[in-house]
Amino acid sequence: MTATTIEIDRPPADVYAYATDPARFPEWQADVRRVEVHPDGRFTTVRRIAGVDRPMLQEITLAEPPVRWAAGAVGGAVRPEATITVEPLDDGRRSRVTFTLDFTGHGPADLLVPVVRRMAAKAAPRSYARLKELLERR
Repeated sequence: MTATTIEIDRPPADVYAYATDPARFPEWQADVRRVEVHPDGRFTTVRRIAGVDRPMLQEITLAEPPVRWAAGAVGGAVRPEATITVEPLDDGRRSRVTFTLDFTGHGPADLLVPVVRRMAAKAAPRSYARLKELLERR
């Protein structure tokens, strides 16, 4: 599991609303090509991984605005689980955001989990920096 914390010069409600909206993922997550939000609340994220577009059905497993949000994959050989926690700073004018990301493997794909974790650990900080940039520009 990796955990990364950043500070963003925006109120928690603004950060939470933007960072947890799957439709906005392509704006700040470099590997996300597109997202389709389904009527049942699930969403399909198409990510570019190792040069291949890979769709992944996900569901929100926790939503406590403006503090905590989590989502995980539904099915698939390697399943990500992500959590976003937003804490107020400076009387709510700024935010501390902690991202946790982990993966579980199923069947033979369990052997791929360490590789996927290393790939994500390299790529995720760029996405978090992009999120910060976009929100602070608003």
